[in-house]
Amino acid sequence: MGKVLWHRSTSLDGFIAGPNHEMDWMGTYTHDTDLVNEVIATTGAILSGRRAYDWGSKLFPGETAKQAYGGAWNGPVFVLTHHPEDTVPEEGLTFLDCSLEEAVRIGLEAANGKNLEIFGGDLAHQAARQGLIDELIIHLLPVMIGTGVRLFESEELVRLQWERTGVYTSQDQTVSLRYRPLPSAQ
Repeated sequence: MGKVLWHRSTSLDGFIAGPNHEMDWMGTYTHDTDLVNEVIATTGAILSGRRAYDWGSKLFPGETAKQAYGGAWNGPVFVLTHHPEDTVPEEGLTFLDCSLEEAVRIGLEAANGKNLEIFGGDLAHQAARQGLIDELIIHLLPVMIGTGVRLFESEELVRLQWERTGVYTSQDQTVSLRYRPLPSAQ
């Protein structure tokens, strides 16, 4: 069975999006091509949170959720929501109203032995806190934006420890970091 992967780009000051979920500040930064191609090739399904799905639909109109990575990936996408009744059906997209654990199980089954990638900050936070993430890949971009949506934020003290398993650099000063979780220190 595949892994549950949290794959994100972040600014040096820890933001994954601007205050209105803008991502244009990511500009033309490139990531380690081999690593990104590996993620694309090993991802069998995507699990998104509802807010991430809604914002993605606004930020990238006309692009379908099931064609992530600029169309380089195509497969089943699941959106976890408490209100599936106000969604618009889309081929290859399934809205789920269940627990996060159940959504991960469904996504891993659909991934058919490949990885399940988590999209969305809040959903990834929940999955990390519940110990559902098997691997974290962060692309650290050489820019600070000062405010926005944090990579990880909690109103309570949460201490999650990670072991670095890889470091990759790009010509444009982007550093990609690969981690796996260590047992919780809470």
